[in-house]
Amino acid sequence: MKKVMSMLLAAALCAGVFAGCSGTDTASSAADAASQADASQADASQADSSEGEEGGAVNTELSGTVSTNGSTSMEEVMQGLIEYFNEEYPNITVTYDPTGSGTGIEQATAGSCDIGLSSRALKDEEKEAGLTETVVAKDGIAIVVNTENAVSELTVDQITKIATGEITNWSEVGGADEEIAFIGREAGSGTRGAFEELTGTEDACSYAQELTSTGAVRTAVSTTPGAIGYISLSSLDDSVKAIAVKVDDASEAVKCTEETVLDGSYAIQRPFVFATKSDAELSEAAQAFYDFATSEDAAQIYIDAGVVPASESAE
Repeated sequence: MKKVMSMLLAAALCAGVFAGCSGTDTASSAADAASQADASQADASQADSSEGEEGGAVNTELSGTVSTNGSTSMEEVMQGLIEYFNEEYPNITVTYDPTGSGTGIEQATAGSCDIGLSSRALKDEEKEAGLTETVVAKDGIAIVVNTENAVSELTVDQITKIATGEITNWSEVGGADEEIAFIGREAGSGTRGAFEELTGTEDACSYAQELTSTGAVRTAVSTTPGAIGYISLSSLDDSVKAIAVKVDDASEAVKCTEETVLDGSYAIQRPFVFATKSDAELSEAAQAFYDFATSEDAAQIYIDAGVVPASESAE
């Protein structure tokens, strides 16, 4: 009997030992699994921090501030560039001060901003003063009238004569007997500079109003019967009517669109320019923004803003 009891006791002890071993193995396996899960989650978090919304690399190491100053016509372009750039470089702050092309060029020359923004080509004297011109896009200058105006097309010559005050009534160009009010931008505006250069009206325009932004010109034309003005294609909307333009009486009138700017058939178009100092390197942050804005990855941003990327216009 004692022998039987001893055997039963030994069996019970063995069962306890095996159960303890099994529990230890289970706990160990669970701990290993938890450790692996934590490692996987850490890897996933690290991967998330290095990818943007569309899977692009995010650089959180580079930081700083980039100052841009100039053209009001480039506002929509700059807003798009800054938004998408910040997805890749969240620790870089890009500022945009829409002061007009003339001021942007002056600020870039003086080194008061990293990048000057101009909606016209740089003049030779501006390049000689130490600026480098980089064309980032091309923009059409739309000739716009009040939506009630029956005139739908004009030649460049007629536009020139309206701008200089030689033509003063719409009846002279096939419209109603109504006085013309020519509305444009203030001196120093890139849009004004480009319009006057392309139409040969430098220092000769007769303005009813000279306004400080593209939006202000659009609003004035939309609310003034008999008005005509010029605005950036990227700012064109249904509040005004865009006039098709002929180079001469024999040519076909061409509407201002992205396609006609790209193929060169629309006559009144100008570049969007980044102006930088020729003798000074950009900061790392400013160089990163410059590289992003001039890359093929940014092409859709320009298209969405209603202008033609320089990469496409060069093809």
